Amino acid sequence: MSTQKSVQQEAGTVGGNSVRLDEEKAAQIIEALNTDLADAYVLYHQLHKHHWNVEGAEFLEIHVFLQEVYEDVEDAADEVAERLQALGGVPHASMPALVENATVEAEDEDVYDIRTSLSNDLEMMGDIIESYREHIELAAGLGDYATEQMLREQLETIEEHAHHIEHYLEDDTLVLDSATN
Repeated sequence: MSTQKSVQQEAGTVGGNSVRLDEEKAAQIIEALNTDLADAYVLYHQLHKHHWNVEGAEFLEIHVFLQEVYEDVEDAADEVAERLQALGGVPHASMPALVENATVEAEDEDVYDIRTSLSNDLEMMGDIIESYREHIELAAGLGDYATEQMLREQLETIEEHAHHIEHYLEDDTLVLDSATN
């Protein structure tokens, strides 16, 4: 529980910003970025779960790959939160707020085979990619070119990771059929 005596800015409000973006425009971008932030943390936790639970012949490579991906997602989330704050917003920071504002849904607590896990990651990344494209257009249309550029760079990274997951899911493997039976 917080012992803070005064609130500096209430969640859900838009304050002034030093980047001189109109408050009404900033509010639209802040809402979009808070969605991106929430989605990123849902993806982060799911990727981390899969990183912990991966097994099988390709364990080490996939384990390392998933760590790289969730670290990139965490870095992107931090960048989104800082941009959101620079625009005069309050980044979602509590688990209930993140879950409530996410447009993606994490898989349950059960542990699945890695093919199922990676398929679930790919599906979530696809949804996030589509959302990013919409938010890039929004930022560009509102004249927030810095946010547009930041999201474009993050989009390139998540698309690259999705492409790699797609390759992991291909049928071609060095693992013999007898090893999987």
